[in-house]
Amino acid sequence: MRAVTIRDKGISVEEHPDPTPGAGEVLVRVRAAGLNGADMMQRRGLYPAPPGSPQDIPGLELAGEVQALGEGATRFALGDRVMAITGGGGQAELAVVHERQLMPVPALLDWPQAGGLPEVFTTAHDAIFTQAGLRPGERLLVQGGAGGVGTAAIQLARAAGAQVTATVRNESLREDVRALGAQALDPEGFAEHGPFDVVLELVGAPNLADNLAALATGGRIVVIGVSAGAKSEINLLALMGKRARIHGSTLRARPLEEKALTARLLEREVLPLFQAGAVKVPVAQTFPLERAADAYECFAAGGKLGKIVLTV
Repeated sequence: MRAVTIRDKGISVEEHPDPTPGAGEVLVRVRAAGLNGADMMQRRGLYPAPPGSPQDIPGLELAGEVQALGEGATRFALGDRVMAITGGGGQAELAVVHERQLMPVPALLDWPQAGGLPEVFTTAHDAIFTQAGLRPGERLLVQGGAGGVGTAAIQLARAAGAQVTATVRNESLREDVRALGAQALDPEGFAEHGPFDVVLELVGAPNLADNLAALATGGRIVVIGVSAGAKSEINLLALMGKRARIHGSTLRARPLEEKALTARLLEREVLPLFQAGAVKVPVAQTFPLERAADAYECFAAGGKLGKIVLTV
């Protein structure tokens, strides 16, 4: 099979042996695979894949058709349209995924949309609902509202009855973010628009002090991105006075049991929203697999709304 390959911090497309599904696993003929910030970090040697996932083939999400079933795999049939988060290896013609991580693709979605859905919607749903406990009527601040996780979080929060504000540095994208259901702001001075019950931090350390200042009493900050920095200084007296909570979370290294639980929650609480046309996957641009290097450069350049997706 052909697969995107990390070699000396560069991106190429090379031939690899076809994977074989083991017990409880499914071989997926990949049709689309989204790019994510973790892929960029893995390329730089900063975010190795967890044990059991290929270290040289990136890709945390995929969508495709069931091509073969391992022993005991019964949830899906040959030819079914499926999608999943993976520990790695999604940016290839073939990938092996445990059946419990797989989800059915909603009928209304094409392959690029399906390939760009699992990672960002799982991450957003887990962060704002499972971790932060966002409730209807509460106020959510999304720090970095134009990216994949940001656009997913905005839509999910609005569908749940929350009020959403999002920071968007690129002024040309703010109207698109507003169309998703958020008040879109310049990152400078965002704290003046509080108080917020939940802050989803996708940017990193520079925002943390102002996040705390803008937080309501009993508020929660969920940190799931640190592209702008990982170290910060905060006022613990302010944290105590607001009875606030700062929570950090990652998804990739979780064990199968936890990833399977996130998939079941998405099937129950999020996929029906897609089937009803209430939420969508904004796809900024698609690239064929053989142009993976161009896709990575496009992702690194930023300035786009939604997902960059490889098509196979």
